[in-house]
Amino acid sequence: MDVKHTEDIFAALKPDQTDRKPLYLQLAERLRELINSGTLRGGDTVPPERELAELTGVSRVTVRKSLEQLVTAGLLTQRPGAGTFVSRRIQQPLSVLMGFSDDMRARGYEPSSIWLDKRAAGASPDEAMALGIAPAAPVLRLKRIRTADGEPMAIETAVISRRDLASPELVRESFYAALKAHGLLPVRALQRIRARMATLHEAELLHISHPTAILEIERRSFLPDGRVLEVTFSCYRADLYDFVVELQTSEEHD
Repeated sequence: MDVKHTEDIFAALKPDQTDRKPLYLQLAERLRELINSGTLRGGDTVPPERELAELTGVSRVTVRKSLEQLVTAGLLTQRPGAGTFVSRRIQQPLSVLMGFSDDMRARGYEPSSIWLDKRAAGASPDEAMALGIAPAAPVLRLKRIRTADGEPMAIETAVISRRDLASPELVRESFYAALKAHGLLPVRALQRIRARMATLHEAELLHISHPTAILEIERRSFLPDGRVLEVTFSCYRADLYDFVVELQTSEEHD
C-alpha cells in the first residue's frame, strides 16, 4: 500500500463532529468497516497514534481509546516496540450462506485448495444420517485444506449424494461453483459448532502447534424443497476465526 493511498484511507476515518456518538466510537466503527470490507487486511500496519490523530483531526487520547476497543474485539493486535497491526483473524457471520472461495475473495484474500481426497465412496453411517440416505449409498467425498493467500485456514470434507453430482471430476476449485453449474444451490443451512483439541495430524496439516484448540463445524445445506443437498465436516483454526451471529430481542422478553 503506497504512502499517499494509506494517508487517504485513514484520513477518511475522520469522525463527524455533529454526530452525538462519542468520537472514539465513531473512529472505532470506521476502522472496523475498513477491516471487515477487506480494505485493511491481516498484517497491515495501523499508523502510530500521533499520525492517526493528525490524519483524523482528533486527540491521541481518542485514538488510543478507539484502538483499545478493536484490540479487545480481536481485530487489532499491538506489539510493544513494533506498533499496531490488523489481526489475521477472520470474522465469519453465521447468518450468511456463502462458499469459502467467495467469502475469501470478498475479503481481499486469494483462496485455494490442497486436495487430500476426492473420490466416489459409500456413505458412512454419520454421512448417511446427515444426508438422509441409506448407509453405504453412493456419495462423493471431497476432502481438502482450504487456504487464504497460501495460509491453511481449515480442513474441509464435503459429502454429497452421487444422484446430485455424479463424478468428483465435476468439482474443480470451488464446490459451490460446481453446485451452481448443476442448478443445485442451497437456500439455507444448519451449522453445529464445537471446540476440541486438534489431533496431531490436523495440527500438521493446518501448520499449528500441538496441542491447540480448533473449531469443529458440521453444516447441512438444504434445497428449496427441504431436501439435504450436502453435509460438510470442517476443522477451522481457532486462532484465525471468529464466528459472529447477530441476536435480536423478541417482542416479549423478561
